Amino acid sequence: MPSCRGNSLRAVSAVRYDPYPEHHHAICPEDPKIPRTVIPLTRTRAGLAVALAFSSALLSASTPEATASDGLGDPVFPSLGNSGYDALAYDLAFTYRPDSRTVYATTVITARPSRALASLELDALGLDVHTVRVNGRPAAFTTHDEKLTVTPDRPLRRGITAQVTVAYTADPRARLPHTGWVPTSNGFAVAGQPGSAHTVFPCNDHPSDKARFTISVTAPDGLLGVANGELTATEPLGDGRTTRRYESREPMATELVQVSVGDYTVRERPGPHGLPLRDVVPTARAADLEPALALTADQLAWAEQHLGRFPFEAYGILPADTDDPDAFGFTGLETQTLTLYKPNFLRQPEPAIGSHMMHELVHSWFGDSVSPATWADLWLNEGHADFYGLMYRYERGWPDAFGYTTLVDRMRYVYGLGDQWRHTVGPVAAPTAANLFDSQRYTGGALVLFALRERVGAGTFDAIERTFLRQHRYGNATTADYIRTASEVSGQDLTGFLSDWLYGLRTPPMPGHPDWTVGPLTPPVPPAARGLGGPPDHGSGTL
Repeated sequence: MPSCRGNSLRAVSAVRYDPYPEHHHAICPEDPKIPRTVIPLTRTRAGLAVALAFSSALLSASTPEATASDGLGDPVFPSLGNSGYDALAYDLAFTYRPDSRTVYATTVITARPSRALASLELDALGLDVHTVRVNGRPAAFTTHDEKLTVTPDRPLRRGITAQVTVAYTADPRARLPHTGWVPTSNGFAVAGQPGSAHTVFPCNDHPSDKARFTISVTAPDGLLGVANGELTATEPLGDGRTTRRYESREPMATELVQVSVGDYTVRERPGPHGLPLRDVVPTARAADLEPALALTADQLAWAEQHLGRFPFEAYGILPADTDDPDAFGFTGLETQTLTLYKPNFLRQPEPAIGSHMMHELVHSWFGDSVSPATWADLWLNEGHADFYGLMYRYERGWPDAFGYTTLVDRMRYVYGLGDQWRHTVGPVAAPTAANLFDSQRYTGGALVLFALRERVGAGTFDAIERTFLRQHRYGNATTADYIRTASEVSGQDLTGFLSDWLYGLRTPPMPGHPDWTVGPLTPPVPPAARGLGGPPDHGSGTL
């Protein structure tokens, strides 16, 4: 086995928090030196692409040598992701160069082919690739579309793990058709959802292919490099730079990776039952943001009452050090164990931010621990996050953007829009790339959960939720998986009921509320004509 780069790093001595002691893993891929030949990798295209569940693409042992095919056929983003192998682990190393504001990086992917492969493909865009090696030997590579095709000097054998090492340079400020980079004045952060992680590192960029991650970040001593997971080693290099190494104990989807460099202060505090809380805050903003950061421990306690033990080794908040409202497309993003936020959002009083902070926290269960098998299953993430985020709001008596103060009243309002939303942006579990992040996946998804709870009762609903989270912990789940769990736990076949709510073109009757009515269809109003008042018609209903 190759030696581990982390062996030269000084280990960080700490007592490790372990929510589920039965899960312990260690991956230590090779970390080779980086040669210099530069080949640019860029492409323009309309829309993003991500891929269908990996397991459906596995072929039999008798399959002859082949290349890993383009895309997995995700129902929303069909062309990204790659068949023919399972990515088991990533060892990422980033070195930030403040003089050029660029990043010098290596990615080591440990993969297991599901069939004999003459070549394999990785998703990659905007990366200046230097070299590629497979099992330590130079490999040929070409680029097309948003793919990096790797051809080793000998075919990869089915079931025999291989290590693919890609050395490259990236510019977080590069103008690309889409990007996962969030450039700041003194570094960067990452926002890869849904299909832009491969602009930061080459990968199998689909949530169905979760893997272990180890991330090393090298930065000048005046700056701090951070990433998902636990800090396991720190090495001063003696030249004014320091390398820090982080390990994520549980598998992670590529879209949930976080790595950042900046002038940060780390704020640590205890959470419920000893859970470490680590906030990474721009130093100049630390005092201003402290009131928001101090809310997390109580939010965690509330979430655990409903969803069970927090599923990861730590949690924290990373406010990006930028005031650009367009720096990334979300108010917050649930990068695993370290949620990314726009900092000015967190400067508001608790009633204005607490509901959405709960939304992002709930993603640790729905989205991070249990990830969608395809992007058509996004409602499982966003519907649950909005459902509990709104519950949290109304329990605290905070009026929402419409003035409602109870979940029942808000759901009645959303119910009235049901046919309109189904007509305009499709059923809850049938999104397209253009409307993936519409309100239908968020509060529309929350309405489905509300209907289920009205049908089976609050106690059975809670049992369904916890059973589903336990069955699919650290893995992936489909909409069909949720329907199956709901039916099994409730003791009644809910297939037709939930299918009507999730896929029907008309809004079903609301159980227990025969007086609720659905409004008539009206022509959609162009965005420019909607004015600036009121809440948005897309994204989370907790804002």
